[in-house]
Amino acid sequence: MKIYDLTHKMNIHTPGWVGYAGNKMFYAANLQTKTIVTQRIDIALHSGTHIDGAMHGTDGMGDMASYSLDFLMGPGAVVDISKYCDDWSVITPQMIEDSPVEVKEGDILILNTGFHKYWEGQENQDLVRYFCMHPGGKIELLEWMLDKKIKWFGIDCGSGDHSMNTSIRNMRPDLAKKFEKQIGMSCEKFFGDFSYKHAKSGREITDDIFPFHTYAFDRGLTHAENIGGDIELASNKRGLIGAFPWRYEGLEACPCRILLFEDYDGPLDFIGDFANARN
Repeated sequence: MKIYDLTHKMNIHTPGWVGYAGNKMFYAANLQTKTIVTQRIDIALHSGTHIDGAMHGTDGMGDMASYSLDFLMGPGAVVDISKYCDDWSVITPQMIEDSPVEVKEGDILILNTGFHKYWEGQENQDLVRYFCMHPGGKIELLEWMLDKKIKWFGIDCGSGDHSMNTSIRNMRPDLAKKFEKQIGMSCEKFFGDFSYKHAKSGREITDDIFPFHTYAFDRGLTHAENIGGDIELASNKRGLIGAFPWRYEGLEACPCRILLFEDYDGPLDFIGDFANARN
């Protein structure tokens, strides 16, 4: 069995999302004074390769402790759609369906857009491009994922949403203006409104930003961001995919290791109450 690590390395230069703090690492004790080394970190939970919990974008569900192993692990596919992706490209279901690897109902889905090559420390590092110009889907892709019963998805970009369908369009009006010139209309018109009923209260919600963080999370479809590592070697392969965040109550997201176990198709027997889904 071949195992691929889809995780970026972290260090003090690892960026947080746009507007988020980076991270700090410092020594709480060292060998020369305490005969033991201990360290502390101060980190935004959306730094590096990480998985979002549903409570990041909705309420009443989805902290890190609620995601058990049979949710975090499962069969899935790493799909290379990079040939379709450039600055601000729109990811469509057809791109995924036309790939050489099959995506099955209930899968975990990892998308390789090629934008991991702009990540911190890479040969082609360009963090403005990585965070503010990356591709993403519109409502069509979100509803395709829901219909396909995708368990969760990961993407090698700064957000599960299209960069211009986030608050970046307000934080970087200079880039939003360039995007609008490229598409010939406003961001608001291009992406449009979306509506759904709040899963807990039934409240009617209409919004125009962050659908993959609000509508999707409310439906239990969450995602991992900043996928990287050996994603190129893992592209267009199937196997067992797993994300391994801290099991921490109340945590809305968490840096984690994400692995692909290629061609593993054996039974998955999750033992005990804590390994099986409670969410």
